[in-house]
Amino acid sequence: MKEIVVISGKGGTGKTSLAASLAFLSGEEAIIADCDVDAADMHLLLSPDFGHREDFCSGQLAVIDSEICTLCGLCMEKCRFDAIETNGSGYFVKTIDCEGCGYCARICPVEAISMKDQLAGEFYISTTRINNTLVHAKLAPGAENSGKLVAKVKKEARRMAEKENKKYVIADGSPGIGCPVISSLSGADFVVIVTEPSVSGIHDMKRVYELVRKFDIKSSCIINKHDLNPEITGQIMEFIEKESIVHICNIPYSRDFTDAMTKGLTVTENGNADMSTLIQDAWVKIKQNIND
Repeated sequence: MKEIVVISGKGGTGKTSLAASLAFLSGEEAIIADCDVDAADMHLLLSPDFGHREDFCSGQLAVIDSEICTLCGLCMEKCRFDAIETNGSGYFVKTIDCEGCGYCARICPVEAISMKDQLAGEFYISTTRINNTLVHAKLAPGAENSGKLVAKVKKEARRMAEKENKKYVIADGSPGIGCPVISSLSGADFVVIVTEPSVSGIHDMKRVYELVRKFDIKSSCIINKHDLNPEITGQIMEFIEKESIVHICNIPYSRDFTDAMTKGLTVTENGNADMSTLIQDAWVKIKQNIND
């Protein structure tokens, strides 16, 4: 079993559209993992049934028992995150500001404060409309440990792929170079970097490639909307040749991406035969390189 991770240095490159297209083309050969838990959107194109759902808890939250609290105010005075306030008749914790450090619970003279596990998101295992399995999750607004939730998604996707003897795990990673991207890359066999010919596109592609190099993972590149700026496309081509990055393909700008999204379809299903063939050829090339 091989794990393919699709990433990008920035948002808006077409990463998820292409990852969903690979999911469509892979059919029953792959388990699909949506590792973009901060802004999960692969479900918009694959229409999963959310068949299995469970809570994801991470970190802790201070809770004040008003029946025990003596209103001494020590917790509010000592909280370095200003997460505790009073309404005049009692003290309460502002959940968005609490960092779960537990200091208030340690110093409370009457032990009125306890630390509770914090609900940080939801985890799902679904069957999609194209009859493959999607492992995905949603991080709660302002919640921490997106990297830990990504690790849970990847671990379950790999477990299912091994159990069901699938050839691939196809993971849609987060944009950027933060914790969820690092977690997405951990254990991967092959990386597809999706970029675009813009100043920020080439800059962020180079940044994310530096991260991939630290993991020593074989890398490839798809240049989306390549015809919008031929000069920067040329600079990207020079860079990937210099770094021995596998060039998968160049995709021209097309409204098919937007049209497909509004219909809840992958680009390969949207009726443009040339675009569909281009992405099918890209999938063939990815498989050839990952199995070399």
